[in-house]
Amino acid sequence: MSDFSLNVSTAPHVRTNDSTTSIMRNVLIALVPALLAGVYFFGFRSLIVVGVCVVSSVLFEYLFELILKRPVTIGDLSAAVTGMLLGLTLPVTAPWWMCVIGSGVAILLAKQLFGGIGDNFLNPALTARAVLLASWPVRMSGAAFVNPNLLGSVDSVSTATPLAYGAKLQAGGASILDLFLGNIPGTIGEVCKAAILLGFVYLLITHVISWHVPVIIVVTTGLCTWLFSGGGIETPLVAVLQGGILFGAVFMATDYSTCPMTALGQVIFAAGIGILTAVIRCFAGYPEGVTYAILFMNIVTPLLDKYIKPRIYGEPAKKKGGDSVA
Repeated sequence: MSDFSLNVSTAPHVRTNDSTTSIMRNVLIALVPALLAGVYFFGFRSLIVVGVCVVSSVLFEYLFELILKRPVTIGDLSAAVTGMLLGLTLPVTAPWWMCVIGSGVAILLAKQLFGGIGDNFLNPALTARAVLLASWPVRMSGAAFVNPNLLGSVDSVSTATPLAYGAKLQAGGASILDLFLGNIPGTIGEVCKAAILLGFVYLLITHVISWHVPVIIVVTTGLCTWLFSGGGIETPLVAVLQGGILFGAVFMATDYSTCPMTALGQVIFAAGIGILTAVIRCFAGYPEGVTYAILFMNIVTPLLDKYIKPRIYGEPAKKKGGDSVA
């Protein structure tokens, strides 16, 4: 008889080659179409904005862990993902110092001060975006026009948000195709919905995320915006093709650390984001509410995990009267 080792444990048995690094690498790959679309529409300055965010995010994480003598984790690519997400949610006119401040808020305040990856309860990139919106609303709300020559200067318009300007375009006769392809003002990575959907498909194929949370968010936002607006020009399709709802649903709301663990919890989480986004868009003074809706539901996530728990494996089910069933 040959010698061999046998590890015995209870089911279920799960084996996977996934790691934090491989997951983050796939997220970066999924973001590439949105980045390329941003370069096409807004010029090569888009690369500078995103690049500054990525480099400063990685540098902040490295220096923080080095100073506090913690294991350096920049190799897991999570800081690079945070920087890229932040950069893609900024206007192309954002100055370099704003990119650096946003990266510092994301990595130091929202991530590392809570223990690093997996311990943060707010999405770092969205937290940074919210701080920048509150601190420099004019710089954050200037919507850049399409820049087809890639190298020319970037024009800008003064509106409440890119979403507000997009609504005017739609009211004036802009086509659904323009909204889908990105021929409207907006932030670097949010305007081209086709590119976002390519990233979504890639994340589904690589099993990084499931379809449930993004789809529920998008459907809920579209229907509620249409209902709250009285069934006017804000049709469900127009509602989801404007602003950052699609980008937020695919890349922000699916963050492992800030999304509920149970299926029911994720349904409530996603529906809450959609409803809050529609409420802010239709009734608040701020026409785009995706950032704040996701952050609010991030705060609710610990409560959902606490009160919505799956039955422990091996534990017998209970009847309504309280007796256990074998």
